[in-house]
Amino acid sequence: MCGIAGVLHGTASARPMIETLTHRGPNGVRTEQVRGGSVAHARLSIIDLEGGWQPLHAAGGTVIGNGEIYNYLELTAQFGLADQLSTGSDFEPLLHLYAQEGPAAFQRLRGMYAFCLIGGDGRTWLVRDPFGIKPLYVLEQDGAAYFASEPRAFASLLAPDLSEDHARELLAFNYTLTGDTIFKGLKRLAPGEIVEVIDGKLQAPTKRSFLSAPPARKAVEEVALIDQLDAVLEDSVRVHQRSDVPYGLFLSGGVDSAAIATLMSRLNARPVTAFTCGFDAPGARDERAQAERVAKALNLDWRETRFDEADFWRILPQVACALDDPTADYATLPTYKLAEAAKGTLTVVLTGEGGDELFGGYGRYRKALRPAWLGGRPAEPRPDDADALARWRAQAKPPAGLTRLQQAQWADIATWLPNDLLLKLDRCLMAHGLEGRTPFLDPRVADFAFPLPDRFKVRGRYGKWLLRKWLERVCPAADPWARKQGFTVPVDAWIAPRAADLGEAIGKVEAVRRLRTPEAVRSTFETGGAERWPLLFYAVWSLIHLEGAAPGDALAQVAGTI
Repeated sequence: MCGIAGVLHGTASARPMIETLTHRGPNGVRTEQVRGGSVAHARLSIIDLEGGWQPLHAAGGTVIGNGEIYNYLELTAQFGLADQLSTGSDFEPLLHLYAQEGPAAFQRLRGMYAFCLIGGDGRTWLVRDPFGIKPLYVLEQDGAAYFASEPRAFASLLAPDLSEDHARELLAFNYTLTGDTIFKGLKRLAPGEIVEVIDGKLQAPTKRSFLSAPPARKAVEEVALIDQLDAVLEDSVRVHQRSDVPYGLFLSGGVDSAAIATLMSRLNARPVTAFTCGFDAPGARDERAQAERVAKALNLDWRETRFDEADFWRILPQVACALDDPTADYATLPTYKLAEAAKGTLTVVLTGEGGDELFGGYGRYRKALRPAWLGGRPAEPRPDDADALARWRAQAKPPAGLTRLQQAQWADIATWLPNDLLLKLDRCLMAHGLEGRTPFLDPRVADFAFPLPDRFKVRGRYGKWLLRKWLERVCPAADPWARKQGFTVPVDAWIAPRAADLGEAIGKVEAVRRLRTPEAVRSTFETGGAERWPLLFYAVWSLIHLEGAAPGDALAQVAGTI
């Protein structure tokens, strides 16, 4: 896990860009002039602590990357590369594979990554992993192409000019859609995009996806599928644990993190360290008790952290600062607090993102399968903004041949997953120099899970049917058939006592005034509208990233003295 930046077909140095990303790579920064440009790398050392510094050079090429290529050992053995490698880095085998196969080598990668590869053949590539676990932003300007891990790296190149369409998406969905960012002129590569850069110009991308119309699956007994699932998940967790630094997990009271915890416990001789966050607020849903039961059953080194009202006001501006590409998902708050708690104990954290999307866990999936007369409806957001919904539908459009359930899964994997959940995980953990890994979002897991017949995903009132059946076998303490609580953060309880003053102050913020009248903002806060939290987040975010306010000053401007 690192930060990367570069200038392709230009004379500028990437050093000023990478200096803004040192939180992503606290172990050190390296900048280098390369053929036709400059590249830079801020390193968080995970694999080959001494020799894995980047840029890496081999087989006549150069690569800098953010993330991990989990199958680097298998690729090294398969292609007989051991004698050719000068480091133990997970990225070095890629240069040798590229020398043999060209861009076809990118299809062999199993991992989370965003990288720039300059091949010995003179071709230059920007590549992002198929799920969009790791970010990559690009800018074309004055005949050069610039790239980096976060928008803040472009501050010296691009004035922060707000895209109102994407700001409306943020309020409609809590995230913005892939492609152009909320900053005019700045783009992000879509998940799975492979882009060649020629003379400073980004060529039309090709795209790799793990999800397509699945082939017909032969009839198979449920018991056999559970056995297959066990093997697939164990294999994924095993490779996601590859690390030369301490690793653990974030444990909630849900099925997905319990599944990861179960396999980590199986694969490790020592107790695995697990962190859980609970909320100290009246009426808040708190999963600590269930997480503790799982931790005791699995002999985890379990550690809990509390999140209260003071944390809310303290962490809000820090999260808004970290999320330069914004998501108004309130789950960013406990994620940030967990990362804060884990820093110093762990460097790598496994999490359960992707389990709901691949195995059919959301209640909206069940609704999508019901007829209209039983309350069924499409599994899509329902914003008041018709233009934003049209853009969402265009991005969520799946290929032909999918079931109605698979269409809903596809839409989430194309929209919400990369632009909300994975963005949240990347920024909140990287703000603390932690690497987040997602074993469910693995090509082998996806190849197994996505083509499953609908009945093994949704059955009656249960989603994730097969995953629950497996967890019932391997960790009954996880109580996999308990009703899903849903993940909520009691933000409204903390906003409500200050609602009148917040509405007045937020209505005066320039970026907010471009989308809502001051009267509409005041009404939202007075009546308890659903936009209270998104508007508060957006106001603080805009003061930091559009007007240059320090995080504490931005909060004070909208909330006064806390």
